[in-house]
Amino acid sequence: MESRPPATATSTPLSPRTRALRTALIVVLVAGGATGVAALRGAFGTGADHRASSIVDTMQGGGNALHAGFRRAHARGLCVSGRFIASGDAATLSSAPLFATGESPVLGRLSIGGGSPVAPEASAGVRSMALAITQADGQQWRMAMNTPPVLAVGTPEAFHDQLRAMAPDAATGKPDPTRIAAFFDAHPESAAFRAWQAGYQASDSWANTRYHSINAFVLVDADGQRQPVRWAVVPEAPFTALGEGPHTDDALSREFQQRLVAGPLRWTLRLQLAEPGDPVDNGARPWPDARRTVDAGTIELTSAHAQQGGDCNGLNFDPLVLPDGIEPSADPVLHARRAAYAESLRRRARETLLEGAP
Repeated sequence: MESRPPATATSTPLSPRTRALRTALIVVLVAGGATGVAALRGAFGTGADHRASSIVDTMQGGGNALHAGFRRAHARGLCVSGRFIASGDAATLSSAPLFATGESPVLGRLSIGGGSPVAPEASAGVRSMALAITQADGQQWRMAMNTPPVLAVGTPEAFHDQLRAMAPDAATGKPDPTRIAAFFDAHPESAAFRAWQAGYQASDSWANTRYHSINAFVLVDADGQRQPVRWAVVPEAPFTALGEGPHTDDALSREFQQRLVAGPLRWTLRLQLAEPGDPVDNGARPWPDARRTVDAGTIELTSAHAQQGGDCNGLNFDPLVLPDGIEPSADPVLHARRAAYAESLRRRARETLLEGAP
C-alpha cells in the first residue's frame, strides 16, 4: 500500500476572487522581472523615445489603454491545441529533442493584427500563429509567426517610427495614406515587404494561411555546429480566397472551429537554411528562394477554444523562450520583441489585478 504523509491541519480553500488576485499578482511580479532583464540586455533600442514602454504606448493609442486587460498587439484571437509530430529530418541540425522522431504537445493561439479585441477578423491585414511546443524535459519552444515573410524595416527604432506613421489621424480616425507613403519613401529597405503586401491575397481561413518566423534563429547540433534558419508553417489545406462578404466579426473563429469538426488541421514546419553571406540580423532582407529547406515535421491542431478563459490567454509567446539546441540570432528586432511582449504582459496583469480588486 502506498504510504502517505501524516495528516496536517486542513486549510480553508481560497475563494475564486482570491485565487485570481494571487495569480495576477504573481504574473505582475514575473512580468516586471522579465522587463528588467530585457532592459539590462539593451533590447529596448536607443533613447527613451524608443523604449518598450514608449512602443507599447504607441501600440495602445496613447498612455491609457483603449482595451484594458488585452494584448497590445494581436488582441483578438482563438486558443488552439494539438501536437507537433517531428519527422526526424532536422535532428542532425539541432540537439533539441523535439526535432527527433516523436510527438510533443502544442498550445497555441491564432489571431489577427491590431490592438482591438472586437475588430472584424476576416478583414484584418495580418494574421498570426503563436505556438508553445513542450519537450518531454519541460523545455519549451515558443514562436510568434505572422503572414508577412519579411519586416518593412530592420531596427526597433524604425519599427516604432512605422507604428507612428500608421497610427490613426486625430481628425479622421483613420491612418493617413500620405504619411504612410512618406515613411516608406524614407525607408527603401521596405521594398521586399511592400512587394509582398502588393501581391498578398487573404484566404478564407486561418487553416489555409501560411505563417513565417520572419526573424532568423540559429540551430545548434550536438557537436556545436551552428546553422542559421528562418521557417514557415505551410498549410495542408488548399488556398481559397476570402470572398467579398459580408462576414461576421468572428468569421475566422467560427470557420476554424467548424473545420475542426471534420478532423485535425495540419501545417508543415519548413526550415529555410541560410548560406554564408545571407543576412541573419535583419528581418527586412529576404533570403533567396533557392536556399535549401528541411521539413522538420507536422503541426497538428485538434481543438480550439475562446481566448477569454482559455489556456493560451495568459501565455506570453516570447520568441526568445527556446530549448537547448535553438538560439536567437543577433537581429535587434527579435530582441526588442521580447521587451515589448513583457511590457504588454505586465500591463495586462496589472489591469486584471485592479479589475478583480474589491
